[in-house]
Amino acid sequence: MTPFGKKLRELRRARGVTMKEMAAALRVTPAYLSALEHGKRGRPSWRLVQAIVGYFNVIWDEAEELERLARLSHPRIVIDTSGLAPEATEAANRLAEEIAELGPVEIARLLAILDGRKRRKSE
Repeated sequence: MTPFGKKLRELRRARGVTMKEMAAALRVTPAYLSALEHGKRGRPSWRLVQAIVGYFNVIWDEAEELERLARLSHPRIVIDTSGLAPEATEAANRLAEEIAELGPVEIARLLAILDGRKRRKSE
């Protein structure tokens, strides 16, 4: 499941909407919505994200969060390390090999490192 798929499922369930109802309103198939929720489809288009925002009538902050999650929800990533240090290529390859075996705490640590870097960069 992707971050966007998880959030989409939470919104849908919290509002008591079935996948079939939502799919009909958004003019997509229930199979597509299911695949999106389960991370079996790539990130949703900007248009679809906006349609979902409108469908749920979410507030601005939540709409921005949905857009952010959609950007971070491509289930098959390609990392281009050309031109970077050899250690960057090694890190990318090792992460690709080992990510399935990392536990929630280890994943949280990696995300914390990235979040901390982003905060320092924006200061």
